[in-house]
Amino acid sequence: MPVLLTESDVRAVLPMPDLIACMERALASHAAGQAAQPVRTVLEVGADRNYFGLMPAALQEPHAMGAKLVTVFHRNHDRGLPSHLATIVLLDPETGALTAVMDGRFITEARTAAVSAVSVKYLARADATVLGILGSGVQARSHLEAIRHVRQLSEVRVWSPTPAHRDAFAIEMTASTGRPVRAVTSPADAARDADLIVLATSSPAAVLAGHDVRAGTHIAAVGACRPDRREMDGAVVARARLFVDSRAAAMKEAGDILLAIGEGAITEDHIAGELGDLPLGRLAGRTSDDEVTLFKSLGMAIEDVAAAQLVLERATIQGRGQGWNPGS
Repeated sequence: MPVLLTESDVRAVLPMPDLIACMERALASHAAGQAAQPVRTVLEVGADRNYFGLMPAALQEPHAMGAKLVTVFHRNHDRGLPSHLATIVLLDPETGALTAVMDGRFITEARTAAVSAVSVKYLARADATVLGILGSGVQARSHLEAIRHVRQLSEVRVWSPTPAHRDAFAIEMTASTGRPVRAVTSPADAARDADLIVLATSSPAAVLAGHDVRAGTHIAAVGACRPDRREMDGAVVARARLFVDSRAAAMKEAGDILLAIGEGAITEDHIAGELGDLPLGRLAGRTSDDEVTLFKSLGMAIEDVAAAQLVLERATIQGRGQGWNPGS
C-alpha cells in the first residue's frame, strides 16, 4: 500500500548533513550516466504567468524512480501560502507501482541548499568564512543552514529589497544559528569582500555586479530559473569558472547564462562542467585561490527523487506516514 507523508514527516527524517551527502551521491550518479531525466516541462498558467512544472527521473543509485509536480504562484503570499509548492510521487522501479506520495515543498527548499553546499565543498576556498546572502526568503534560510555544515562561518550579511524582511531574517537566523547575521542596505554591501555569495532572490534583473565580487569568491546562484531572468550581470559570469547542475537545462532555462551569451560576454564553452563531475574527480574545481567560481543551480528531478527515496526509507524505519489506498 502506498504511503502518504506530510511536510512534518519529511522534516523529521531529513537532517541537512545527511541530505548534503545524499545530493553529492545523486550528482555523481547523474554525471556518471547512471540516472535518467529530461529537462523539466513547464507550463505558464494564468495572467500572472504562474509556473507548473513536471520533473520525472530514475536513478540506479539510489535505486529509485518518481516525479515532482511543482508550482510557483506569485500571489500566494497574499493568500498566506508559500509561492513554491510541490508534491513528489515515488514509483517502484521494478514494477512502476506507486509506493509513496509526499509533500515536496520542504524537499525542494532543503535539497536546493544542500546542492549549493556541495558546490561550496568543492569550489570554495578552504578558508572561506564570510557569507553574503542576497535574498531573505526560504532559500536564503535553507542556504545558511546548509553552508554552515561545510564551512565555519565567522560573518554573515543579508540583503533584500524590503528592509523589514532583511531585518527579520537577521534577527531570526542569529537566534537559530547562534552566529551573528547582519542586515545590510545594498547588494554591494552584502557581496563586497565576501568569500561566499548566495543569490536567492526573485528579481528578474541583475542585482549582483561584477565589480562587487572580489577575487577568490565562490557564488551559488539559485534564484533565476527562466531564460529571461537573471540575478547577476554578464561580467560576473564572464569572470568565473562556471559549473552547472545540468548542461542541457542550463542551455534552455538559465537566464544568467543565456543572457550573457546573447550579450557576447561568454560562449557556451564557458561552462567548465557539471557539478557532479567534481566528486567523480573528472574535472578540477577551483584552480587557484584568486579564481572566482560560480555554480548556477536550476534544480534537477534526480535531486528530488533521491531525497524522497531517503525520506521514504527513514520514514519506514521510524513508522511514520499514513497508509493510503488510491483506489478507495
